[in-house]
Amino acid sequence: MISCSDNGESDPDLLSKEQIEDNMNSGNWRITKFIDSGKDETNHFSGYDFVFNENGVLTSSSGTNTYEGSWSISDSNSSDDSPDDLDFNILFNLTNDFEDLNDDWDILTITASKIELEDISGGNGGTDILTFEKN
Repeated sequence: MISCSDNGESDPDLLSKEQIEDNMNSGNWRITKFIDSGKDETNHFSGYDFVFNENGVLTSSSGTNTYEGSWSISDSNSSDDSPDDLDFNILFNLTNDFEDLNDDWDILTITASKIELEDISGGNGGTDILTFEKN
């Protein structure tokens, strides 16, 4: 169960790794926003459902194509137990559009049916935004 504020969003800083994993393990998800360094590339994932399995396997399928990758929630700062150090990790060993999802994303907001992620590139300083919503 994810506790929510008045606007329905949970503060990711208050959620445990296990709560986030449990939320992602339930149901199929789709990408509703993917901004790659300012460029909207959401359409690259149109028609794909994402399943975040308990065993760390991430499966994406369009009915025609199926891709497998991995996902996890990790603590980016092992010297403390602060939830705001949690990273949402995605890895697809592919050389197509799915490799653009590979990153250790920061969790901006999370509800039972939506998670918003962000990554600020160290190289070019570009900001990437990735949003999944439950089908």
